[in-house]
Amino acid sequence: MDADRAAAAPGGGDDPMRYAVVGGDGAPDTERLEKYTGEVDWPYLRSHFASGALLYVDAALSITAVGAALAADDRAKVEGWLRSGDLVKPGQPHAAHWEAAGGRFTALVVSPFVLMQAAPDADHG
Repeated sequence: MDADRAAAAPGGGDDPMRYAVVGGDGAPDTERLEKYTGEVDWPYLRSHFASGALLYVDAALSITAVGAALAADDRAKVEGWLRSGDLVKPGQPHAAHWEAAGGRFTALVVSPFVLMQAAPDADHG
């Protein structure tokens, strides 16, 4: 690694991407979150559920807005959504239903969490 890149790395180390935000292209946070939001099937989300990282976002909320609040550590918003049930940590009954029903979901990774929401045209019973 050249001296300029090493100096630019957080902590001056050899890994300039270690602490970088995905899509660190100068775009506003909301635009980057939208760029890294996509549709997935339940099997993609299964391992995130098993690790406890999965959060379900109610259709009344924008998954991008929830991701932005998590990324900004906006505890008041996040705690409000958790209290109201608009943001929930899915349990085994949810996983069993999605395992049986399948379907498509919108997903957004905001490390260490993976947000999921029923895809706009999906039928999740």
